[in-house]
Amino acid sequence: MFTGIIETLGVVTKLEKEQENLHISLESEITQELKIDQSVAHNGVCLTVVGINGKEYTVTAIKETIDKTAVGDWVVGEQVNLERAMKLGDRLDGHIVQGHVDETGVCKRIEDAEGSTIFTFEYNSNSENITIEKGSITVNGVSLTVVNSKKNEFSVAIIPYTLEHTMFKNLKIGTIINLEFDVLGKYVARLHGFKSA
Repeated sequence: MFTGIIETLGVVTKLEKEQENLHISLESEITQELKIDQSVAHNGVCLTVVGINGKEYTVTAIKETIDKTAVGDWVVGEQVNLERAMKLGDRLDGHIVQGHVDETGVCKRIEDAEGSTIFTFEYNSNSENITIEKGSITVNGVSLTVVNSKKNEFSVAIIPYTLEHTMFKNLKIGTIINLEFDVLGKYVARLHGFKSA
């Protein structure tokens, strides 16, 4: 479990295909604190550390992860949001995040709002995933509050600190992003048999 509060950025240093798996090596300031078998969220995707070599560590994405997330689009040199799993007893500063991406979306608009930046994202119109106004959403692992919720579209307001300390500063219109919808909302929707309109 994660909180969606990003600890630091990592940089992709190597991508290596092995059959249908993708081994991803990254360099990060938290590498020395990691251990083999530890779960780390990478742009919201929970991946297990399988190797550590100096300042670099390696994780492996299987075919399902590659198919359902933006991991397959990563390139060497790309910055990735990183968060280690939360500890029991810690404050839950964001919201409950599983690290299980529901689907990808695309950045449609970026607007300056005089003190914050508004990012608008669109996701599959056939999806049963939903957002609600002022509800929680995870975009590339960042816990955010939904504004302007619409059918298969929503916006988030990013404060300057978050913009500077996450990969949001690198987003462009057309960038594919990972989305994890609020787990509590998913359970409520399922219990009530809700399907998006």
